[in-house]
Amino acid sequence: MEWETVIGLEVHVQLATASKLFSGSSTRFGAEPNTQANLFDLALPGTLPVLNGKAVEMAVKFGLAVGAEIGHKSVFDRKNYFYPDSPKGYQTSQLEFPTVGKGSLTITLDDGTTKVIGITRAHLEEDAGKSLHEEFPTETGIDLNRAGTPLLEIVSEPELRSAKEAVAYLKKMHSLIVYLGISDGDMSQGSMRCDANVSVRPKGEAKFGTRAEIKNINSFRFVEKAINVEVARQIDILEDGSKVKQETRLYDADKNETRSMRSKEVANDYRYFPEPDLLPIVIDDAFISKIRATLPELPDVKALRFQIQYELSAYDATVLTNEFHTAAFFEEVVAACQDAKLSANWVMGDLQACLNKAELSIQRSPVSSTALAGMISRILDNTISSKIAKTVFVAMVAGEGSADSIIAAKGLKQITDTGAIELIVDAIIATNTKQVEQYRAGEEKVFAFFVGLVMKESRGKANPNQINLILKSKLTAK
Repeated sequence: MEWETVIGLEVHVQLATASKLFSGSSTRFGAEPNTQANLFDLALPGTLPVLNGKAVEMAVKFGLAVGAEIGHKSVFDRKNYFYPDSPKGYQTSQLEFPTVGKGSLTITLDDGTTKVIGITRAHLEEDAGKSLHEEFPTETGIDLNRAGTPLLEIVSEPELRSAKEAVAYLKKMHSLIVYLGISDGDMSQGSMRCDANVSVRPKGEAKFGTRAEIKNINSFRFVEKAINVEVARQIDILEDGSKVKQETRLYDADKNETRSMRSKEVANDYRYFPEPDLLPIVIDDAFISKIRATLPELPDVKALRFQIQYELSAYDATVLTNEFHTAAFFEEVVAACQDAKLSANWVMGDLQACLNKAELSIQRSPVSSTALAGMISRILDNTISSKIAKTVFVAMVAGEGSADSIIAAKGLKQITDTGAIELIVDAIIATNTKQVEQYRAGEEKVFAFFVGLVMKESRGKANPNQINLILKSKLTAK
């Protein structure tokens, strides 16, 4: 039997506000456990919530960016559950009246086609604490530092049909929130994480299968692996004649498997009711207009501008604008060297390969945009060839100085003196008469043989264009 995968993602975005959602205190990530918790986080008697208005602004900004309905009246609710990381015994969230309603996000698939994924809602809520297991082999530790930090939970429609589509959606969402400046999106620190609701159904079947929710996946790679593993698990169960249980599962990256955590709750199990200590949020058109005026140039718009302004291909423009800091870096390089295509090639090619190998973000690049532009300028003015530039770039990555200082120190300046190149060419033609005859007899592939010899003799410093011109002139001369 052929099976179809159905996936919906719940993306949890930690909003980059200075303070927590309801207590006003700030959080410093990486601090010692429980040193950032406050009276409200600990649920001490008499504490009352006060809403962080900045979080509401960020939620509205996100809603506008995805063309969503903005709730003119949104209500906070208490989501009741008893778990060690929540001393209050409930989480303040939004159920029936979220701040952000229906919207959509367009993703690009591997074959270059696009697909619109519906966004059901995006609601504000407070984060819970964190359970610690690594340092306590037989016990569980609780860290309440992040308790109360503002989250935006973005719920997609179940319109994703593969793990690759889910990753494409998640990457597009990551790009968007960083562009908007509402989160740093650092998945390793939990600034963005997601839950994947996964089910399978027979091909052509309209009814959804029973879903399992995989909780708190914190990397693009793990999202793809977790979904694929869960899909295979569910298909095996169904093909054995058994039924899939509706439950919450976790993904174990070391074993590449999902494991059951608990049965999947429904809304009634949480006994939602309106938060009695918080008034409804009323958002008017003037507030929405004010937030709309702060929207930055978003990835899709920037990619289109890159195609027009810099005459880049759609592919290059998309790659460069997927990540906010990469787009900014590229534009800095172009501004300094005035060659968009060469800048794009170096940023997407050698620089990105270097960053990937060292597992660095472009913000921590060992070669600055100014330094890279300086090296590209030396290619453009024929001081060095593109081949020599790779040697210069490696030295720059190693911290050996600017392109100019490396070129001078290593004697890498390109030979552009036609007289000097002609002397080399004449000597090579004179000592390779057999290959000269082959070329003149029509074996044009022999030309590469001569180019290689000239480059070797000049230690790679002869200008390639001049080599070609001089060789062709002398090989065709009778």
